[in-house]
Amino acid sequence: MTYRIAVVVPRMANGEIGGAERFFTGLVKSLNSANTYAEFVEVMTDESTFETIQESYLRCYDLELSNYDAVISTKSPTFLVRHPNHICYLVHTMRVFYDMFDQEFGHSNNTLKTQQETIQKLDTGGLQYPRTKKVFCIGHEVSQRLLKWNGIKSQVLHPPLVLNNFNLGNYEYLLLPGRLHRWKRVDLVIEAMRYVKHPVHLKIVGTGEDEKQLRILANNDERIEFLGRVSDQQLLDLYTNALAVPFVPIREDYGYVTLEAFAHAKPVITCEDSGEPLQFVKNGDTGFVVPPHPKEIAKAINYFVENPEKTKSMGHKGKEDTSYITWSNVSQTLLSCLQSQRG
Repeated sequence: MTYRIAVVVPRMANGEIGGAERFFTGLVKSLNSANTYAEFVEVMTDESTFETIQESYLRCYDLELSNYDAVISTKSPTFLVRHPNHICYLVHTMRVFYDMFDQEFGHSNNTLKTQQETIQKLDTGGLQYPRTKKVFCIGHEVSQRLLKWNGIKSQVLHPPLVLNNFNLGNYEYLLLPGRLHRWKRVDLVIEAMRYVKHPVHLKIVGTGEDEKQLRILANNDERIEFLGRVSDQQLLDLYTNALAVPFVPIREDYGYVTLEAFAHAKPVITCEDSGEPLQFVKNGDTGFVVPPHPKEIAKAINYFVENPEKTKSMGHKGKEDTSYITWSNVSQTLLSCLQSQRG
């Protein structure tokens, strides 16, 4: 008899696709076997207003999942589902109601505070035992946030990459892929280029809300290129010949960028407050961990340009250090938990 698993994932109303969607694809594929059938159950989510957020939570709560033997929820608010054999592999809760609330809203009014409290109570209720039998998190940053704000303990289970066919090419330019959003702090890297004393190029891949401001900030520096959205194969090709990858977000949940860079044996520059990348980037060993200031990022870039052999060595060390992260480990861990909870 086939063991049926529903992997509940949000489908953003704005059509946004990113690292989370790749993660979902890899997860479902890894769970499928001769005896196990996993499939997506998509829930339309809209984060444009608090009313649409509440509606998204209700849609998850109302899902009919009784035909499945087990359920794995993923990203907020999918963990509001109801099923006797439910575990969560948490990507993240809505950060704007957690660690980024003060940064986004400052001294907020009572209405916003009430909204924050409502979301936190809903999340805590949905993720607590026995509604959720166990919570896994994609990284320590998410796990620590969940413990701090919701009082819920979880197990860290790092997901591997979905993209493969990695090639080791030349070391020519800086590559900065990802969403052009203020939390990713692309502006720090653009500003750092003012202090880079070499003709090395910075190739920025992706689109986002802050693209216009970032282009203005680049101030027509011929070394800075905005490539927009590219295909998966184009992204792999860009990694292949990159010198290094600056990845400097604020308290990042995970960041496939780090693992993608290491898979291509490219060192990574990250910041002291960048979150989960700090689990992988070891200062002076697999890249550089620097204060979140343009001049400090520039120092690391200049070092890579001036020390090509050490740069290659650091990239290869990063590749070696992350080789333990496999989909086999993820699927075996989750299936073992589900089977033990069954019945």
